[in-house]
Amino acid sequence: MNGTEGVDNLLRILSYNIQSGVDTYFYRHYVTRGWRNWLPHRQQVPNLDKVAGLVGRYDIVGLQEVDSGSLRSNFMDQTAYIAQRAGFRGWHRQVNRDLGPLGQHSNGLLSRFSPLRVEEHRLPGNVPGRGALLALFGRPGNELAVCVVHLALGQWARKRQLRYVSDLIRPYAHVVVMGDMNCGCHAPELVDLVGSSHLREPTCEEASFPSWRPMRRIDHILVSDKLEVVRAEVVNFPLSDHLPVHVEVKLPADLALDLEQSMGNNLRQVG
Repeated sequence: MNGTEGVDNLLRILSYNIQSGVDTYFYRHYVTRGWRNWLPHRQQVPNLDKVAGLVGRYDIVGLQEVDSGSLRSNFMDQTAYIAQRAGFRGWHRQVNRDLGPLGQHSNGLLSRFSPLRVEEHRLPGNVPGRGALLALFGRPGNELAVCVVHLALGQWARKRQLRYVSDLIRPYAHVVVMGDMNCGCHAPELVDLVGSSHLREPTCEEASFPSWRPMRRIDHILVSDKLEVVRAEVVNFPLSDHLPVHVEVKLPADLALDLEQSMGNNLRQVG
């Protein structure tokens, strides 16, 4: 079944660093609410419900700073919770930094379509804990590759990580790379990625961080040149310390995505 029939093959994509359900509205909250990054708090589930209310409007969602089941999330798999609350039929979470009961730092993917394959990749860097989640949709030989990343704070590490991502996506003609990249649109490492691939950023005019007074654009969705961009924006949804970013693309007529058939199916890694 072509999941985009009847809507002119439009695909709505969102990327959001949710800060594991911590609500941050001022700089001082990094201090006064810093403990919420390590311990559960009663506002966490209502915050995740708000996130679910937002992401339910989209077709494919990449999440960063999700907890996959530790003390700070009250041992909840936040990706699964958000997916179920938002009505997604499929999800996948990638644990990048496993601190046991103290933290399960992860990327997440929510999708209304069945993937051909989901791959987890460890990104290079001196400090472990950064990853790329790659999902392939469509038909073999004509896939849509969707890559969710959360990059390092250091420029040298980001440069190595984006080189890895560039190699990872090279075989595919239709590509979306999204996530918290911790660098601006004109950062040399991001410019190198665009220059070495067929990716482009639809717009970089709006800032995404910090959410209460956006000054920097460090959250990005890049798309390949064969995907027609209909809309690109930063979403005004201040909850975590990042704002979500959204891109709507028109898929080529021959790129068919299959709807998931069973609710609550965790899209586990194949191969």
